[in-house]
Amino acid sequence: MGLTATQVEHGVYVSVLDLFSIGIGPSSSHTVGPMRAAARFRQVLGDRPVDALQCTLHGSLGATGHGHGTPAAVVGGLAGAAPESVDPDTVLERWTRLQAGGAETILGARLTARDIVFAPLERPFGHPNSMTFEA
Repeated sequence: MGLTATQVEHGVYVSVLDLFSIGIGPSSSHTVGPMRAAARFRQVLGDRPVDALQCTLHGSLGATGHGHGTPAAVVGGLAGAAPESVDPDTVLERWTRLQAGGAETILGARLTARDIVFAPLERPFGHPNSMTFEA
C-alpha cells in the first residue's frame, strides 16, 4: 500500500503490516526480495522448457547470501514458491540437497548448487543487492 505525501501529512494510520511483509528470514532483503524475483523470472518463462538456469548474486547478496539464506530463497522462487506461503524448512532442505551434490529439475533444466553464482565484488546495476537470471 503506497501513501501519498498528502496522506502522510494528514496522519493516515499505517499498520506495521503495511511496512513489513510475511516471508522467510532472517533478512527480507536477502530472502523475500530474491524469492519474489526468482518466482517472477519463472513466471516470465512460463511453461517453456529450458536447457539451463542460472542466477548470479551480485554485491551484498553474493557476499552474505549464504548466511542470510539467499540461495535457498532463489531456488525456492525458481521452483514456484512464494514467500508468503512457503514452508521455510522446505526451502532450506531443497538448498541443502543441492549443496550436497543433488540436483532439481525446474522447467526441464537440471539445477545444481553451481547454478547459483556468488559475485560479491560485482555491482552491475549500481545497487548493493542485485541479481541476474539466465535461462
